[in-house]
This record gives sequence, structure tokens and C-alpha cells, in this order.
Amino acid sequence: MSANVNVNVRHITRVEGHGNIVLNVTNGEIEDLRLDIVEAPRFYEAMLRGRKWDEASHITSRICGICSWGHTTASLNAMENCFGIMPSEQTVRLRKLGFHGEMLQSHYLHVLYLVAPDLLGVGSVIPLVETHPEVVKLALRVKRLGNDICCAIGGRHIHPIACAVNGFTCLPKPADLKDLQKRLVASRDDLHTIVDLLRNLSLPSFERDTEYISLTDHGREYAYILGSLKSSEGWEIPVPEYRSRIHEWVPDHSTGKHAKSSRDSYMVGALARFKNNYEALHPAAKAAAEELGLKRTSCNPFMNSVAQVVECVHCTEDAVELIDEILDNGLKEEDRHVEVKAGTGAGAADVPRGTLFHEYTVDGDGTITGANLVIPTGQNFANIEDDMRALVPQILDRSQDEIRLMLEMLVRAYDPCISCSAHLLDVKFV
Repeated sequence: MSANVNVNVRHITRVEGHGNIVLNVTNGEIEDLRLDIVEAPRFYEAMLRGRKWDEASHITSRICGICSWGHTTASLNAMENCFGIMPSEQTVRLRKLGFHGEMLQSHYLHVLYLVAPDLLGVGSVIPLVETHPEVVKLALRVKRLGNDICCAIGGRHIHPIACAVNGFTCLPKPADLKDLQKRLVASRDDLHTIVDLLRNLSLPSFERDTEYISLTDHGREYAYILGSLKSSEGWEIPVPEYRSRIHEWVPDHSTGKHAKSSRDSYMVGALARFKNNYEALHPAAKAAAEELGLKRTSCNPFMNSVAQVVECVHCTEDAVELIDEILDNGLKEEDRHVEVKAGTGAGAADVPRGTLFHEYTVDGDGTITGANLVIPTGQNFANIEDDMRALVPQILDRSQDEIRLMLEMLVRAYDPCISCSAHLLDVKFV
């Protein structure tokens, strides 16, 4: 047994942003264990104050290049809630399709570029170019497909410009949608390859029960951009009431906020969505989950990557069906009139890393006077640290290097977007 361990990782590799792991074990007892978030804070909530209502989605999409569609969608949902707008079926379908593109490109990036090297025993994706060239080529191909979906719907690959409150400023071309549908159908073979790859690799065996929170649509569909807020603890509330259940605070060692709800910590992301929305998964995704050994009862955070692959199957199949619906109904220009009025609106989207909340207060002139953004990665930080505290005693019989690697893999399993989370700093002026 490693009675004394001193792990100090600066900075964790293969995650977005900058974070450190600190672990000190003396005589077999944990003395210090932290996930330090040292990313420079970015003051997006303050940046929004004084801006016009129609600028919010374009400003907040710049929080992240990976999940810019998610921020755009949550922002539009919040502003439409503020103005009492119900978007058309065409708008909802197009947003869902673009959102599937973001899910695909982000999940493929995480599983194939960031997690696969751990499971294949290398330090990054670069050595895989020599040892597993077919995996790297596949990763490039499927990630590009996700990006191209975002481009066709949103006007460019990241930071969409065609998405607007109450509609789209520019509609995709039917020919482009048909081409994307053909590529989505062809990508089923790549998904089978990815499932086979994961099935033959070993994930760490670790279980810790926690609270799981996500959007839900009561089994009608696998909720990403619509629905209410659901917890595995048995409660469910409308999204605008999120403050009654989501409680944030700023720890001393982090520029990103932590959060808790029914317990001291909770998890958001693909595994949480899988557990809360299993009934609404596409049958092909359920089959993939069974093949990969992912069960609704799983409490292994390392299985989050497996849940992401299952979601890729679901998003692929649902996107194929959505394109049929869009083309069958025909694309048409719609009235995007917005009646601006003073009020507060909150919206959410279940982005690749979990449930994202946007909330805005707007005055009678349409000027934003207040904003609150609750980031999924920030919601996961406390849960990651609780996982670490449970995991470390189970692996003290390993070498210090193995312990360090396991902790890094645990953080990577959550697919953190640290830059997104570091949007607030508790400043003390002296």
C-alpha cells in the first residue's frame, strides 16, 4: 500500500482549459485533495449588461468554440422565455438538427481524441497515427460530419450566425440536407467500429452513487433543448425555477463555481441524461448501450464516455429522421417578429457536458440589465472531487504514477470544458 502519496499535476492534459490535481496522503489518510481550476476568469455576465437583447446569443456563443451551439440554444431559449415566444415547429426541428451536429462533433472529439489514448496506453492521439491510423482517420471523418451539420444549419462551423430569437435569419438548402443525410447513414458503419473498439477496451471499475440531473421530456423524446429539469432524487421542476434546486458557491481553490442540489454534489452530462431519459432513446442507441454493457443502474463516472457513444448513435438516427421531417414539410421563410418587453427569462439546453442555464433580465428598451449563466462543468466540479475522495482509498495499493493517471482519467471522463466554467471570480479588494 502507498502510505504516503504526493500528486501535483499542472496542468491536466487532454481537457479543455487549465486545471490542476493536488493529492497528499500521509500514513494512508487523505490530508489534501483538490481539483484546482486556475483558468483565468472571463466576465461574460458583466459583459452582457448594457447590450441589446438580440446580441446575447452571439456574445455567449463565444464562451466556447466546442459548445457554441449549446450556448446559442440556451441563450435563445432564455430570451424567448422572457418575451413569451413559442418558436415554430420548423425552428425547433432545425435547432434540434444543429444541436445533434454539436453533440456528434463534441462527443467524437472527447471519446476518440482525448479518452482513447488512455485506453490504448499512449499519452496523446499523436502516437495513434502510427499504431492505429484507422482510428485517427475515423475520428477525423465523423467529427467533420458533426461540424458540417452545424455549418449547414447555423451558417458556419462554430459560433452560429443564422440562429435567432424566434427563427433563423437564413435557412439551409434542401440539397445540403440531403447530402448530410447520406453521410449520416454512411456513418453508421463508423459507429459500429467505434462500438467494437470500446467493447474490447477496459474502463476502470469504480462505482459511487450520486445525484443525476438533466432535462427530461417525460419519455416523449430524448431531451436536449426542450423539457423540464429532472433529478434522480425524484424531483422535477420547470426550467425557470432552476434557482430553487441548483445552489452555487465559489470555493477558495477555483475560478469556477461549484454546485449542489439534493446532495452535497451531483453529476450532469451524458451519463445523467442516459439514466433520466433511457426510455426515449432510439432503439439503435439502446442496442449499442446493451452491447457496451451500459446499464441504467450504472454509477461509474468512467462510463460517461460510453454514454456519449450511445448518444452518438441516438443523434445520428434522430438526425436522419429529422431531415426527412424537415424536407417533407418544406422549408419556408417565417415571420420572426419579436415584441420586446421588460422581464426576466430563463432557458436551458442539455449540451454535451450537461445542463446549461442562461437567464436574462431585460428592460423596456430591450437592454440587458442582468444575466446569470450556470455552466455544466462547474456543476460537475464538486462531484469530481467527491469521486476522487472515494476512488483514492481504493487505489492506494498502486504506484504513485498509476494513482496520478487514474485521477487524470477520472477528470477526463467528465469531459470538462474548464474555460466555460471560469466565468466568475470572487474578488476581494484591499
